[in-house]
Amino acid sequence: MSNGTMGVTPSKRFSPVTANPDVRVEPGTLLRRYLSVRQHSLDLIADLTAEDLQIQSMPDVSPGKWHLAHTSWFFETFILREIDSYRVFDPSFEELYNSYYNAVGPQFPRHRRGLISRPDLPRVLAYRHHVDQQVSELLEHGSPSADTLAVIELGLNHEQQHQELMLMDIKHVLFQNPTWPAYKAVPPPASPPARPASWLEVDTGETQIGFDGDGFSFDNELPRHPELLTTHGLADRLVTNAEYLEFVQDGGYRQSALWLSDGWATVQNDHWQAPLYWVQSDDGWQEFTLNGLQPLDLAGPVAHVSFYEADAYASWRGCRLPTEAEWEHSAHKAGQPHGTLVPLPAGPHWPQFTGALWQWTRSAYQPYPGFEAPAGALGEYNGKFMCSQMVLRGSSFATPQGHARTTYRNFFYPHQRWMFSGIRLAKSQ
Repeated sequence: MSNGTMGVTPSKRFSPVTANPDVRVEPGTLLRRYLSVRQHSLDLIADLTAEDLQIQSMPDVSPGKWHLAHTSWFFETFILREIDSYRVFDPSFEELYNSYYNAVGPQFPRHRRGLISRPDLPRVLAYRHHVDQQVSELLEHGSPSADTLAVIELGLNHEQQHQELMLMDIKHVLFQNPTWPAYKAVPPPASPPARPASWLEVDTGETQIGFDGDGFSFDNELPRHPELLTTHGLADRLVTNAEYLEFVQDGGYRQSALWLSDGWATVQNDHWQAPLYWVQSDDGWQEFTLNGLQPLDLAGPVAHVSFYEADAYASWRGCRLPTEAEWEHSAHKAGQPHGTLVPLPAGPHWPQFTGALWQWTRSAYQPYPGFEAPAGALGEYNGKFMCSQMVLRGSSFATPQGHARTTYRNFFYPHQRWMFSGIRLAKSQ
């Protein structure tokens, strides 16, 4: 392809999602990042079989093979298809691996992704290689516009989101197997003894939340705006397994007064008795982890709880969940600046605001004041999901390096709990 055909600017229907349109990343720098992020997806599946990557264990889970193809589809659809001379790898992939972009075209039903046995894994890997060659050629020898670079950066952050999803999903897949296979058959690191929790006290006043850095952010982190805080306390660490076990042993899952109405209905309908992946045995509680079935780590943070469970536990403790403004304000005061990419620790140092588990807030996922979704298909990335979901803040141990920000707004439905989610308490004063 000639340099002329590579000087591509995304069409109007593929308008980029970028917080800082004036910040241009150099193509060479972006190429190195592109290759690193794309390789990490392959590293995550290195010890998995083709069979592991085919299974869809519930509608929320996508097969690993689908993740590998969809993240490649993103670059092909929003970058490569804009180049006149580009030849599509396989026209059938446009529908098979489109997640939810109605402006692009129809999508194969999400709950049936596990039925896509063909193309097989080698064909999907060949697709990734094809896309990587073409994007690398564009960045190395082409003349990509600032908008094109912005969409590539979005695509890399999108793939990092899917990398965490891949770990969430394979954990759920392996949990269905009664032999408790491990994703990584190595002992998990032992948690340090849990220190007593204390409260970060915050007085009534105005704070600013939202992204204000020079790098990448998603559109849902904007615009930065004022929020009024009332006097409150925020726990300086996450709730532990030992603390949550007290709730379980006290019959927390049988006390309707603790639960939101929809939460209590979910407990009854789905027969919840403990967090997802807790397994009761003659030897006590165990927990299924990426390292296989392990004794419940009482000092570690409780994980895989839904918003309903987090809210019920908080009520049982005489507390509540924080708002996302309260969470972000205290994270900033704790020395993690707005817009800063926070390096993740090597181990589960869970007292930090980032790097252990995503933390539920009591805030509904809504647009910030003044938010406008970008035009075109990429405007569907976040804006159309701003309904019926709740915000989580922070990051988890599975969040890729360099993908955590204190302004990051994760969101899930209140009944979901297969993600790496935990609890930080708040209290009004």
